[in-house]
Amino acid sequence: MNTTLWVISGVLALMFLAAGLMKISQPRAKLAASGMAWTADFSPGAVKTVGAVEVLGAVGLIVPAALGVAPALAAWAAFGLAATMLGATVLHLSRKEAAALPVALLLLALTAVVAWGRFGPYAF
Repeated sequence: MNTTLWVISGVLALMFLAAGLMKISQPRAKLAASGMAWTADFSPGAVKTVGAVEVLGAVGLIVPAALGVAPALAAWAAFGLAATMLGATVLHLSRKEAAALPVALLLLALTAVVAWGRFGPYAF
Protein backbone atom coordinates (compact mmCIF):
# COMPACT_ATOMS: atom_id res chain seq x y z
CA MET A 1 0.00 0.00 0.00
CA ASN A 2 2.92 2.35 0.65
CA THR A 3 3.98 2.00 -3.00
CA THR A 4 0.42 2.70 -4.13
CA LEU A 5 0.33 5.85 -2.02
CA TRP A 6 3.65 6.97 -3.52
CA VAL A 7 2.32 6.42 -7.05
CA ILE A 8 -0.92 8.28 -6.33
CA SER A 9 1.06 11.08 -4.68
CA GLY A 10 3.36 11.35 -7.69
CA VAL A 11 0.49 11.55 -10.16
CA LEU A 12 -1.33 14.09 -7.98
CA ALA A 13 1.84 16.15 -7.60
CA LEU A 14 2.29 16.35 -11.37
CA MET A 15 -1.35 17.27 -11.93
CA PHE A 16 -1.46 19.94 -9.23
CA LEU A 17 1.92 21.33 -10.24
CA ALA A 18 0.78 21.73 -13.85
CA ALA A 19 -2.59 23.23 -12.88
CA GLY A 20 -1.04 25.57 -10.34
CA LEU A 21 1.70 26.81 -12.65
CA MET A 22 -0.91 27.46 -15.32
CA LYS A 23 -2.98 29.58 -12.90
CA ILE A 24 0.08 31.49 -11.75
CA SER A 25 1.57 32.15 -15.18
CA GLN A 26 -1.43 32.88 -17.39
CA PRO A 27 -3.76 35.88 -17.31
CA ARG A 28 -7.21 35.32 -15.86
CA ALA A 29 -8.90 36.11 -19.19
CA LYS A 30 -6.87 33.43 -20.96
CA LEU A 31 -7.76 30.89 -18.25
CA ALA A 32 -11.45 31.76 -18.55
CA ALA A 33 -11.30 31.42 -22.34
CA SER A 34 -9.60 28.02 -22.05
CA GLY A 35 -12.46 26.50 -20.05
CA MET A 36 -11.91 27.74 -16.51
CA ALA A 37 -15.00 29.95 -16.52
CA TRP A 38 -14.92 30.27 -12.73
CA THR A 39 -11.83 32.48 -12.96
CA ALA A 40 -13.96 35.29 -14.40
CA ASP A 41 -15.73 35.58 -11.03
CA PHE A 42 -12.53 35.92 -9.00
CA SER A 43 -9.82 38.55 -8.81
CA PRO A 44 -6.50 37.86 -10.52
CA GLY A 45 -4.91 37.67 -7.07
CA ALA A 46 -7.38 35.02 -5.91
CA VAL A 47 -6.72 32.90 -9.00
CA LYS A 48 -2.96 33.18 -8.48
CA THR A 49 -3.42 32.29 -4.81
CA VAL A 50 -5.27 29.11 -5.78
CA GLY A 51 -2.41 28.35 -8.18
CA ALA A 52 0.17 28.92 -5.46
CA VAL A 53 -1.73 26.62 -3.07
CA GLU A 54 -1.75 23.92 -5.74
CA VAL A 55 1.98 24.29 -6.44
CA LEU A 56 2.87 24.24 -2.73
CA GLY A 57 0.61 21.23 -2.20
CA ALA A 58 2.27 19.39 -5.09
CA VAL A 59 5.71 20.05 -3.65
CA GLY A 60 4.50 19.09 -0.16
CA LEU A 61 3.19 15.73 -1.34
CA ILE A 62 6.65 14.58 -2.44
CA VAL A 63 9.60 16.60 -1.21
CA PRO A 64 9.34 16.29 2.61
CA ALA A 65 8.85 12.52 2.50
CA ALA A 66 11.45 11.96 -0.21
CA LEU A 67 14.07 13.93 1.69
CA GLY A 68 13.05 12.57 5.07
CA VAL A 69 12.75 16.10 6.43
CA ALA A 70 9.44 16.59 8.28
CA PRO A 71 7.76 13.78 6.30
CA ALA A 72 4.48 14.39 8.15
CA LEU A 73 4.10 17.43 5.92
CA ALA A 74 3.15 15.08 3.07
CA ALA A 75 0.01 14.09 4.97
CA TRP A 76 -0.82 17.72 5.68
CA ALA A 77 -0.26 18.62 2.02
CA ALA A 78 -2.67 15.86 0.97
CA PHE A 79 -5.20 17.10 3.52
CA GLY A 80 -4.84 20.68 2.27
CA LEU A 81 -5.27 19.63 -1.35
CA ALA A 82 -8.33 17.58 -0.38
CA ALA A 83 -9.80 20.69 1.26
CA THR A 84 -8.96 22.69 -1.87
CA MET A 85 -10.73 20.13 -4.05
CA LEU A 86 -13.74 20.09 -1.71
CA GLY A 87 -13.94 23.85 -2.25
CA ALA A 88 -13.60 23.36 -6.00
CA THR A 89 -16.41 20.80 -5.95
CA VAL A 90 -18.71 23.16 -4.07
CA LEU A 91 -17.81 25.97 -6.47
CA HIS A 92 -18.53 23.87 -9.56
CA LEU A 93 -21.81 22.63 -8.06
CA SER A 94 -22.93 26.18 -7.27
CA ARG A 95 -22.06 27.30 -10.80
CA LYS A 96 -23.78 24.25 -12.30
CA GLU A 97 -20.58 23.24 -14.11
CA ALA A 98 -21.30 19.54 -14.41
CA ALA A 99 -18.41 18.92 -16.81
CA ALA A 100 -15.85 19.97 -14.16
CA LEU A 101 -17.30 17.80 -11.38
CA PRO A 102 -15.86 14.38 -12.30
CA VAL A 103 -12.27 15.65 -12.27
CA ALA A 104 -12.78 17.62 -9.06
CA LEU A 105 -14.38 14.62 -7.33
CA LEU A 106 -11.65 12.26 -8.54
CA LEU A 107 -8.91 14.57 -7.26
CA LEU A 108 -10.80 14.98 -3.98
CA ALA A 109 -11.04 11.21 -3.57
CA LEU A 110 -7.37 10.60 -4.42
CA THR A 111 -6.08 13.34 -2.12
CA ALA A 112 -8.34 12.04 0.66
CA VAL A 113 -6.93 8.52 0.20
CA VAL A 114 -3.37 9.83 0.42
CA ALA A 115 -4.21 11.90 3.51
CA TRP A 116 -5.89 8.89 5.16
CA GLY A 117 -2.93 6.65 4.39
CA ARG A 118 -0.26 9.11 5.46
CA PHE A 119 -2.04 10.16 8.65
CA GLY A 120 -3.04 6.59 9.45
CA PRO A 121 -1.64 3.15 8.84
CA TYR A 122 1.03 4.14 6.30
CA ALA A 123 2.50 7.20 7.99
CA PHE A 124 6.19 7.88 7.49
